[in-house]
Amino acid sequence: MRIIFTGGGTGGHIYPIMAIIERLKERNLATTDEILFVGTKNGLEAKIVPAAGVNFKTIEMRGFSRKHIMSNFATIRLFLKATKKAQKIISEFKPDIVMGTGGYVSGAVVYEAAKMKIPTLIHESNSVVGVANKFLGHYVNKICYTFDDAAKQFSEKKKLVKTGNPRSQQVLNLSSTKVDMQSKWDLNPTIPTVLVFGGSRGALAINRIMLKSLTRLQKKPYQLIWVTGTYYYKEIQEKLANIDYGKTIKILPYVKDMPALLPKMICVVSRSGATSIAEFTALGVPAILIPSPNVTHNHQMKNALDLEKAGAATVIAESDLNINNFISSIDHIVLDRKYYTEMSKASKKLGVPDASDEVIKVMQDLSK
Repeated sequence: MRIIFTGGGTGGHIYPIMAIIERLKERNLATTDEILFVGTKNGLEAKIVPAAGVNFKTIEMRGFSRKHIMSNFATIRLFLKATKKAQKIISEFKPDIVMGTGGYVSGAVVYEAAKMKIPTLIHESNSVVGVANKFLGHYVNKICYTFDDAAKQFSEKKKLVKTGNPRSQQVLNLSSTKVDMQSKWDLNPTIPTVLVFGGSRGALAINRIMLKSLTRLQKKPYQLIWVTGTYYYKEIQEKLANIDYGKTIKILPYVKDMPALLPKMICVVSRSGATSIAEFTALGVPAILIPSPNVTHNHQMKNALDLEKAGAATVIAESDLNINNFISSIDHIVLDRKYYTEMSKASKKLGVPDASDEVIKVMQDLSK
């Protein structure tokens, strides 16, 4: 099966594709030469995809501006130019199927593939459907989705297939790796451990509340791994240079093997991006979510509220975040065993352990 994948800009558009590619290779359904990822040269995909050994081509594309309306004429011209380049890439590669996950580059590539009568599908990993996927929903053959609220935003109901986020299945496979917290970070493996993180770069609001809460958290009967993000790590280390925050709090810039660490956590404090949610729901880890307010259509808050409604998370808006509600939320999960068990069950119920295989089944049906 020859496949073109396209998506870009954020990890939520890239990681589901990378999970599917990994699974396709595991099942011997596609070789490296039969897979092509089309993205942009300035997006996150330009670093992640080639580093993983996946064939990669770029198209120049940008989003529409709400503030500078006149600049959108140039964006339209760029889109038309992008579709011509997409047509050339598609014609040369000759895919059996084309799949997009969002981002403006996927709009150009998937739209052109649909015009060329090539089987197409999209995957929406968030509760709020992105502009590109909303546009493409009218043209593709199938629409895969994770959250039920996303399905309500597509008018083409017969195209919908609930698959979950492919990252869930990938995390389950990776979680079998064991992490020795004692030898690696000098943490007691018998004490409940909380993971606090805000993504690879970090989240300023989460780091600030951790700094304010340290003196109270170090007295708790649990320990914490605080992943500051690479961007903030040096600054935080300097602020804490002369402060003794005890041995129960480990501060790290980044954790590479997050899926291997998650099964050992009693709860997670994080943003509510689609990839993060897929990771901890796959393993049934309760969450305290502090959505980023600086995302398109406030989709992180919608993601978070969907989890809270299901009983799998506690949501604290960044504007409401303070020491008391932050620490009390952690205490409730860690110290109330019944509450923890209920949240863990609700979280795992949301995870889809075979999400990659579900998407691949849709692809196989379309390419017959």
